[in-house]
Amino acid sequence: MTNTPSSFSKITLAMDAPVARLTLAHPPLNILDLTMMDELRAALEQIEARPDVVAVVLKGSPKAFCAGVDVAAHTPDKVRPMLEKFHAVIRALVQTRKVTIAAVEGACLGGGAELAMVSDLVYTARDAKWAFPEIKLGCYPPVAAAALAALVGQKRAADLVLTGRQISGDEALAIGLATGAARGEELESLVADALARLSKLSPSSLAVAKKAFYAWDAIHFEKGLARAEQIYFDDLMKTEDAVEGIQSFLEKRKPVWKGK
Repeated sequence: MTNTPSSFSKITLAMDAPVARLTLAHPPLNILDLTMMDELRAALEQIEARPDVVAVVLKGSPKAFCAGVDVAAHTPDKVRPMLEKFHAVIRALVQTRKVTIAAVEGACLGGGAELAMVSDLVYTARDAKWAFPEIKLGCYPPVAAAALAALVGQKRAADLVLTGRQISGDEALAIGLATGAARGEELESLVADALARLSKLSPSSLAVAKKAFYAWDAIHFEKGLARAEQIYFDDLMKTEDAVEGIQSFLEKRKPVWKGK
């Protein structure tokens, strides 16, 4: 059964069982704003309601999978509803019974990298640009803070979160952040191979296997994310440097850190 809803403005959703394809469509960099977050959540709800769908492919454009959450939404007056909406999307991806596949090209930064990292399978272009650069704005990525160490190890996660350094798709594969890597023009074949294997399997059995596979991690992720959110609101957003980091970015100038 094929179904292609057209009610979205910043994403597209095409369902052709057993595959749903969810594409970020907010050029040029697929920046996540509140509208896109709402649309992603609604699309994932539609997909979840389809028992004939086995897998979800999440992708962006060759220029950018997703360059992160709109920086303007990080100001103290906006950050709580923004994080609540974004983490609702993350939780929907984590909790879905479908197998999620992220196909990453171009910029994969901040919240975009968090969307990819919580997917079950991640295929990346070798020259994709991965980073969690929030620390450069005086902030930190709560999802990565809660879950990245489980994927790549504590020291590698600390390097990425605390320095904000950029890595290639090749390095993302090497450290365990990705399942596979290829040249951009070969990326679709990696995804197609995975879909070919999954399409032969029972949707209900895959859903139960996924539930069992993540049973232990899910407990720790939910507790860790809730704690990371609370620290963000109670500690980080009360510092002058967090406000300065966001403001300096919006004003296109270098931040002046005060250490408080």
